[in-house]
Amino acid sequence: MNDQDDIRWQRRALRLAQRALGLCSPNPMVGAVVVRDGEVVGEGYHHQAGCPHAEPLALAQAGELARGATLYVTLEPCSTWGRTPPCTDAIIQAGIKRVVVGCVDQNPKHAGIAVTKLQNAGIEVRCNVLEGPCRRLNEAFFFWVTNQRPFVCLKMAMTLDGRIATADGHSQWISGPAARLAVQKMRRWADAVMAGGDTVRHDDASLQVRMPADWPRQPLRVVWTSAPALPPELKMLHDGGAKPILAKPRSREEWLDFLTALGRHEQRPVTALLLEGGGELAASALRAGIVNKVAFFVAPKILCGRGSRPVVGGDNPLALAEAKELINMRSRSVGDDLLITGYCKDVYRLD
Repeated sequence: MNDQDDIRWQRRALRLAQRALGLCSPNPMVGAVVVRDGEVVGEGYHHQAGCPHAEPLALAQAGELARGATLYVTLEPCSTWGRTPPCTDAIIQAGIKRVVVGCVDQNPKHAGIAVTKLQNAGIEVRCNVLEGPCRRLNEAFFFWVTNQRPFVCLKMAMTLDGRIATADGHSQWISGPAARLAVQKMRRWADAVMAGGDTVRHDDASLQVRMPADWPRQPLRVVWTSAPALPPELKMLHDGGAKPILAKPRSREEWLDFLTALGRHEQRPVTALLLEGGGELAASALRAGIVNKVAFFVAPKILCGRGSRPVVGGDNPLALAEAKELINMRSRSVGDDLLITGYCKDVYRLD
């Protein structure tokens, strides 16, 4: 097969993997496609933790047609026993002739082991086909598996002049319907969603996935507050979801302790944490250096007003040198709004 064929089929495997967004944590999202003589004979993706991995699902669908075929997989196959058998063994036993890997496992304990095992079995292996998209798909998993704390994304919606609410806290709605729909996808991606106490109380925020209405895996909810309890009338206390976690880490040490506890949460290890504001929470997290990625929705509005609440609050910096630098910036239109994403320099990013 030529390069264009490899890219074509790997892109199909990537689309399959994306179907499991928010459903298979703390495992990575993985898609696999078996191709023989230019035709797909089997495909699959990892649906949720504890279920069969993408590769054996694709191989089972292919059956005997897998012998001599090429397997496209978005992530280096597992090579050790977990809750399921190692996928490398299934690949070898199926008689696959060639394996095309999207990206190598970022876990130092496993990185490259499956590639070597497959090559030793006489299977041709090509790595890093669509590496960038494959790594971005599982950036939270890769960070969590190597650091044992969640990847943190700070999501904010602001006006063009950097405001998130009026002086009295009114903020609904700054962003448009398309942006709010995109935020629902972010919540599906996250194992936990965190918002400031003022935001939760003022907006009576649920911090849950509302679209689709039957979403089966709601994120844990965290409220950044020092109060011992929330007002009893808030809907998040009566919607049948898990009781929200109340915490207010401030210093870097407190944040790291808190994130480590989330990463080891007994109910659900948190690999991805979405911060949804407000401005004081954003400032605390940025100042502590625990934000990996930012996603700012910029609405085509200018609010004005010295008292209008800024997208990031906190103490006043003394010099521009204190500014948080972002790299690997991207922007795209989401309805009438502009979504700007980037990685905080010196925290974690995809090179």
